[in-house]
Amino acid sequence: MNTKVVLITGASSGIGEATALRLAREGHHVVLGARREDRLTKLASVIRDAGGTAEVARLDVTDRTSVAEFVDNAVSAHGRVDVIVNNAGVMPLSRLDSLLADEWDRMIDVNIRGLLHGIAATLPHFERQGGGHFVTIASVGAHQVVPTAAVYCATKYAAWAITEGLRLEADPSIRVTTVSPGVVESELADSITDPGAQAAMRTYRADSIPPDAIAEAISYAISQPAEVDVNEIVIRPARQRA
Repeated sequence: MNTKVVLITGASSGIGEATALRLAREGHHVVLGARREDRLTKLASVIRDAGGTAEVARLDVTDRTSVAEFVDNAVSAHGRVDVIVNNAGVMPLSRLDSLLADEWDRMIDVNIRGLLHGIAATLPHFERQGGGHFVTIASVGAHQVVPTAAVYCATKYAAWAITEGLRLEADPSIRVTTVSPGVVESELADSITDPGAQAAMRTYRADSIPPDAIAEAISYAISQPAEVDVNEIVIRPARQRA
């Protein structure tokens, strides 16, 4: 097996946690980044107890210096990085007339700027190495706007567009994948403060899939031969029709 050094942002729960567990189980070395370092430490212990390898770093993707240190420290420790999974994201949904501007700003900072910081920190290393793999976790919201999700969908469309632009601009030795999940079991909806959006989300999330379904897709994309670039995967619950 071709063991890779894989960086994962937002690794403390949900898709990030599931991806760390799956990739470590498959023999990759995972570098876990998130704000909740206590959760990362527990996750790394689970991985090591199962025979995998993992390391932990407190990470704030909205801080460009924090992201640069996250990536540079991994390169210093291992000589290279092979994959970065830009997964960190927030989803405090609300109608625009709720005027929750602070929450809009938070989504822009994490979902867009956080992705850009990950690209800026990692791209020079991939260029120097002559290869690497970017994985962006977007959303079906990148493809469809629904009430209460205007800003969230805008940030996920931006994530899709940025990642597609990166694919077009990068040398073919650098692979680029966007994964757009539908409804997944996670803590994302816990950040919703708007009562109307909370009620709508309870109905919307009646059918969901486990985060390991997304982790499996990421595993598939990064395991392909160097000449194969899996550009986009959309994954929904079978009952989710839009």
